[in-house]
Amino acid sequence: MPSDMPLLTDLRRLRVDPEDNLDLSDRATLIDLPGDPSKDEIEAELDRLRGQIGELQDAMFTRREQALLVVLQGMDSAGKDSTTKAVFTGVNPLGIHAASFSVPSVQERRHDFLWRVHAQVPPLGCIGVFNRSHYEEPVIRRVHGELKNGEMKRYLRQITDFEQMLAESGTAIVKCFLHLSFDEQRERLQERIDNPLKHWKFDPSDLEERQFWKPYQAAYSQALAATSTSQSPWYVVPADRKPVRNLIVARLVLQALEALKTPAPEPKPELIGLKVV
Repeated sequence: MPSDMPLLTDLRRLRVDPEDNLDLSDRATLIDLPGDPSKDEIEAELDRLRGQIGELQDAMFTRREQALLVVLQGMDSAGKDSTTKAVFTGVNPLGIHAASFSVPSVQERRHDFLWRVHAQVPPLGCIGVFNRSHYEEPVIRRVHGELKNGEMKRYLRQITDFEQMLAESGTAIVKCFLHLSFDEQRERLQERIDNPLKHWKFDPSDLEERQFWKPYQAAYSQALAATSTSQSPWYVVPADRKPVRNLIVARLVLQALEALKTPAPEPKPELIGLKVV
């Protein structure tokens, strides 16, 4: 598949402009790639991108001057786990820090909502992947009426300040909202129910939360629009087709790493000409 395809090299159309009145219902959950490449061709391109990600991550790990935080957010079954696996398979595991945020523990609730998140920020030299993130708590609480609009805005302002602090401290940020359709979610949840090998992925609460689909779309629309900045942009990634979703996220990760312009490791003069006996 050609590497200069517009979708793969220009992803600005997926970026959230903070000045837009974002409505996720207007964003596509399913797109076709130019040329209608096969699944094998898409996988071959993904493998090429993984190789480039690995090389740039090695350079970043060696210098340990910068970091990259990749935020994966989306509705249940949008593919946060499988995207992480697909994009970062083959990358040096020493340079990858993955974290997931479930219901806060008793100790975590005694602190501000970003306390546990800050502890999982990747160290310099590493790529961090947030499978669910600091957006989870305000969005869920907003959907279930625990936060009024003014309180929601305060949470989002604090998130923006937090991410700005990370960016100014050497951590680049790219945020991907895996945008799934209502019908596709139904099929994926049903597959988890029907396949005993996938029962471990299913949580009965997923069906309860599905009833709040429209409020979730509204809350996420508000959150993404309020926190998409030049330093930590949001991208709405069509997620109904898994291979396409993985390819887009990989391209976004590579794009973020390339923007860091990390030099290759410098040779050590004292090793030139050294012979092992």
